[in-house]
Amino acid sequence: MSNLASNSTNVANQSAFYLNTKNTWLLPDGVVDLLSTEAVKQETLRYQLTRILISHGYEFISPPMIEYTESLLGYASEDVKLQTFKIIDQLTGRLMGVRADITPQIARIDARLHNNQDTSNPAKSISRYCYAGHVIYTMPKGLFGSRTPLQLGAEIFGTDSLASEVELLDVLFTLLDSTDVIARSHIDIGHVAIFQQLCQLASVPTHLQEKLIELYANKALPELKLLTSKMRQFGELANDFYVLGEAGNDLQKLSERLSTQAKHDAIIAKALSDLTYLVSYLEEHWDANVSVDVTGLGYHYHTGVVFNVYVADESLPLIRGGRFSNHFHHEVDNTDAVRSGVGFSCELNRWQNHIQIHEQPFTVVPYSHVQTILHVPNHPDAPALKQAIDSLRQEGHRVMIALDETDEPEQTTHRLQVANGVWYLEHLAEN
Repeated sequence: MSNLASNSTNVANQSAFYLNTKNTWLLPDGVVDLLSTEAVKQETLRYQLTRILISHGYEFISPPMIEYTESLLGYASEDVKLQTFKIIDQLTGRLMGVRADITPQIARIDARLHNNQDTSNPAKSISRYCYAGHVIYTMPKGLFGSRTPLQLGAEIFGTDSLASEVELLDVLFTLLDSTDVIARSHIDIGHVAIFQQLCQLASVPTHLQEKLIELYANKALPELKLLTSKMRQFGELANDFYVLGEAGNDLQKLSERLSTQAKHDAIIAKALSDLTYLVSYLEEHWDANVSVDVTGLGYHYHTGVVFNVYVADESLPLIRGGRFSNHFHHEVDNTDAVRSGVGFSCELNRWQNHIQIHEQPFTVVPYSHVQTILHVPNHPDAPALKQAIDSLRQEGHRVMIALDETDEPEQTTHRLQVANGVWYLEHLAEN
């Protein structure tokens, strides 16, 4: 009986070992390997887009993946804080974070440069930055979202001028155009200041602001109407909060239906004017498909124009952007205050799903040539073979020199052959 029990235990242990071994290579949800074509596509896209940004005068910078939480999260919104992995620094015992967004890091870098006492520092004037690097999320965004996306973005600091929004949108549409997705995209544009100023005028408490934001996000008009009907203490401004949700996608209708107090407020009037100009500009200069939503309130740190770019029929925006002021985050020390700026960011792992890249020919130098020519000292045909290999690589071919007779990958499209002393490409029939 004891032997039977012992055997059962051994079988159970072996099964557990097998299962554990089998699952060793199982990656966490939202974490994937990028192999071959997809990895090349992502790197090609990253290089192409960053070169365009650099050519427009944006300084490429690369912040670290980890920082102490005091600096990493000092400029971060609550959303980013929740998405940030925390670890203990084994050298100091201090709490560190793995970045979940690069924008706050760019804000930190610009703030430090701007507050440098060296008057020759270029960050004393308007500064432009671009970046591309991986971020890590504690939770994926969306049902099949990646937790390790490659984030690319651009920021302009040091100006409140609407011209900076125009420049950034021009650069953004240049990127879209360069990847042939502009015809399948549309931009949704809004302005956070309208809602924020209404809250300021009516002295709306924080908990009620959060409820309104939730209803706007869910497009819950019946619930919004019910809530605003109970906000009698805010006078005529109470109905303005419903008007934002009901007419927020039509600037003319919105302007007509806002209360007299809201219409004549300088901040709200300027926000509506800025939106009208930007919509007209994008339609005229880029033939863009533009929609308006003044209840699209962006991230917590946005304070002005906000925009989302959607591609095809996706429900999640491919690109998010907007303006933030020097009140980026209330915990920031005034000595390192963030300058006003505007920027956008995107995840390249999603962008690459909408593009096609030209497959490079894959050429193999057969092992027979390697063995009889390249491995033979001072072989008279070796220089010509090496020249042929170099020329093909310069033309964009991937050229691999076989290590044995079986070394020919499935993606091979050509073999390098020789006839009468002339090297030529033998095209392989597709399977």
